[in-house]
Amino acid sequence: MTVSVSFRMGLCWFLLSFLFHSLYAHNDFFTSIGQMTDLLYTEKDLVTSLKEYIRQEENRLEQVKEWADKLDSLTNTATQDPEGFLGHPVNAFKLVKRLNSEWGDLESLVLKDTTNGFISNLTMQRQFFPTEEDQTGAAKALLRLQDTYQLSANTISNGDLPGVVHKSRMTVADCFELGKIAYSEADYYHTELWMAQALTQLDEGEESTIEKVTVMDYLNYAIYQQGELERALELTKRMLKLDPLPERKKYEMLCRGEGVKMTPRRQSRLFCRYFDNNHNPWLLLAPVKQEDEWDRPRIVRYHDIISDSEIKTVKELAKPRLRRATISNPITGVLETAPYRITTVHDPNTGKLTTAHYRVSKSAWLYEYEHSTIEKINQRIEDVTGLEMDTAEELQVANYGVGGQYEPHFDFGRKDEPDAFKELGTGNRIATWLFYMSDVSAGGATVFPDVGAAVWPKKGTAVFWYNLFASGEGDYSTRHAACPVLVGNKWVSNKWIHERGQEFRRPCAMSEME
Repeated sequence: MTVSVSFRMGLCWFLLSFLFHSLYAHNDFFTSIGQMTDLLYTEKDLVTSLKEYIRQEENRLEQVKEWADKLDSLTNTATQDPEGFLGHPVNAFKLVKRLNSEWGDLESLVLKDTTNGFISNLTMQRQFFPTEEDQTGAAKALLRLQDTYQLSANTISNGDLPGVVHKSRMTVADCFELGKIAYSEADYYHTELWMAQALTQLDEGEESTIEKVTVMDYLNYAIYQQGELERALELTKRMLKLDPLPERKKYEMLCRGEGVKMTPRRQSRLFCRYFDNNHNPWLLLAPVKQEDEWDRPRIVRYHDIISDSEIKTVKELAKPRLRRATISNPITGVLETAPYRITTVHDPNTGKLTTAHYRVSKSAWLYEYEHSTIEKINQRIEDVTGLEMDTAEELQVANYGVGGQYEPHFDFGRKDEPDAFKELGTGNRIATWLFYMSDVSAGGATVFPDVGAAVWPKKGTAVFWYNLFASGEGDYSTRHAACPVLVGNKWVSNKWIHERGQEFRRPCAMSEME
């Protein structure tokens, strides 16, 4: 197997750095045989480490080779009769899925050297690849064909369609993707069909990176939504045997600083900048410091965005009225006091078996007419985000003590919550602004379990993200939680911004995922 350029360069730097370190630390080794014998054992350890490095590189390149061989065979077949090949809806769906998702995964796997011809070419060509919208559209087309021609999920997955020449079987990941798209549309009938098919293929021994309990999670909720409570209960019992709390584990890992899914390549695309929100008059002379924290969903942090004196004022106003925090009732949409108990439930908002999102903290609501500082803070959020604050909820201040937390939840109302925020009359929560008003000695991060993101508290900063796409569809990747405070005292204040009043500030997009 040909040794890559990056491998040779990495090896050279590895050995040179060891040599320089050795010369710097002990530049008189030659005067003592006793010291030089120690070097032999050091070199032996290095050789062992080097062989492990080579083994890992060869394994990685073998994965790339297997991928290339598989795609070489597939593309050779497909290009012999492109129209006939793509006339099979499964082939069309899998092509879009590969180019939108799987080639991106390969890009992270192969060599990171951007001067390499393949990587440069792939990066350049990706701008012409299908988008999330294309992948969703292809999936919906497959579901329409399934209904029109009364085809079972198993028939489609096996590729047993009439008149088929280029038969193509769907993987567990393909079936799971179709089920997820149906789920995002609150189409629980098709969610059940395709999650059940994915589960069947897993039970039959097909290898997949999709965990069985994750598939069962979606399947269980789809069955529950269709009123089949006994089946849902049986599936819940089976899930508990496999994994008591899958989301809980991800949440706790992120709280400990483990399991963050930001690759070096993705990290390199995040930047810091001075931001004036398209030449906002209030920010021209003093632009804010904006830092990218995450790419999908896009989470940005603003540094030095609230002063110590403002934080002091907010705390003084909030302290006398701190009460147990409230949460939105998923059925009625009414804000209710959050109970202290923590229990395992099937979350009706997400379809996931998880710990119910109870908030262990105290909070208070501050109105801008009460104090000029609150008015200034609201105006600052409007200037930076460009969003209307008149329809936003009041500034909520929360204080978390030791062990204080907020379980995984969405800030926006889902499709199966038609009355969410109905009493406010301002539409759904389009975005979230969160001030950190204290440093936390240990713990207390804001984490996003579905995407593996973690944002750590830093006094005087704020983070911001959109809960809804510009189309008005909810962004399910924004499910987040406040980790327990291990040591210290955590103060935050947040502004939930609503849809009404944003019609011209953030125009609606034509595509669902935009």
